[in-house]
Amino acid sequence: MTLGSLFSGVGGFDLGLERAGMEVRWQVENEPYCLKVLEKHWPNVKRYGDIRTVRGDELERVDCIAGGFPCQDISLQGAVWSAREGLGGERSGLWWEMLRIIRLVGPEFVIVENVATINGNGLGAVLGSLSGSGYDCWWDRLPASAFGLPHLRERTFVVAHNGSHRIQGGSDQALRWFSPFQRIEDERRTEDIRKRSDLPASLFRGSRDGIPDWMDRLRGLGNAVVPQIAEWLGRRILEAHQVLRP
Repeated sequence: MTLGSLFSGVGGFDLGLERAGMEVRWQVENEPYCLKVLEKHWPNVKRYGDIRTVRGDELERVDCIAGGFPCQDISLQGAVWSAREGLGGERSGLWWEMLRIIRLVGPEFVIVENVATINGNGLGAVLGSLSGSGYDCWWDRLPASAFGLPHLRERTFVVAHNGSHRIQGGSDQALRWFSPFQRIEDERRTEDIRKRSDLPASLFRGSRDGIPDWMDRLRGLGNAVVPQIAEWLGRRILEAHQVLRP
């Protein structure tokens, strides 16, 4: 299953979905430090810069597009509540560029990620615009701590499927678990670290590690999708893909 990556960052989505079994065919990213990381780990993958300058016809058709568009106009950390512009903002408004690429490429599956506060400031527009483009959508909040990581990092994920790709006789049974992601405890088989009371406080604190460009590194990691979550979603999508298109 082929993958196109938008707002690739340092490749959290790419790494997780690659581990699940997808093949990264192209990436779209314009942050210089992130590009260094992508070039190191995916040297043979085609890369494009600012999403606003990507026409779409130069992109290879892929089975899945994944991306976490900017959250600055949605997040409580990015702006005070009264100033949050949501999808009308300069940064978070790049969702509409992501949607433009999705419509042009027409993948079977789409995965969207953003901060949990999008649920009250933009999620409806994301779901509505995907639905208007022919996609059925499922969404839920997935915390990093539920995948064994020592921090909460709750994020909203949307999985969308283009019904036009469904073959004759294809079963919707393969997609039912997405509504919502209720099988996480059974399928993930990873301890939810929130249930632990014996963890040292140091696990929840970051520290400078002396790596060059460490501020860029921290920013890149802070914006990245947790690979373990991406991998889990990718495996479920591949299972559904095999049932729908044997």
